[in-house]
Amino acid sequence: VQLQASGGGLVQPGQSLRLSCAASGFALADYVIGWFRQAPGKEREVISCILGSADRYYDDEYYSDSVKGRFTMSRDNAKNTVYLQMNSLKPEDTAVYYCAPSSSRYKCSTLDASGFAGWGQGTLVTVSS
Repeated sequence: VQLQASGGGLVQPGQSLRLSCAASGFALADYVIGWFRQAPGKEREVISCILGSADRYYDDEYYSDSVKGRFTMSRDNAKNTVYLQMNSLKPEDTAVYYCAPSSSRYKCSTLDASGFAGWGQGTLVTVSS
C-alpha cells in the first residue's frame, strides 16, 4: 500500500495551498490516513491524522500544535482522495509533505509516526517571500 501526495508549490507567507493524497487499488476511506512533513535537516513529523471507516469515530481528526487551527484534513471518497487544506502558511511550514496509511487508531490519535507505513513520493511546499 503506497500513497501519492501532490499539490505542493511555492507560496508567500499567509497564503494557502491544498495538498492531495491519492491511492489506487484500495479505498482510502477504510484507513487511518496521516499527513507528515520533513524539513531540511529535521526528522519527519506527523502533523495531522484522520480516522478510517472501521473506527466508531470515523473521520475524527488530530493535529499537531504547530498546524492546529491553520490546517484541515478532509476526504472525498468518490475520488478516493484525502486532502490537507493549509491556510496562513508560514516559512517554517516549508518541507516535503507526505501521506501514509495506518490501521492504528491509537497511533493516529497520538500522532505517532511509528504506526504508519507505505510512504510514497512526497510533495515540496516552500513558503517564502
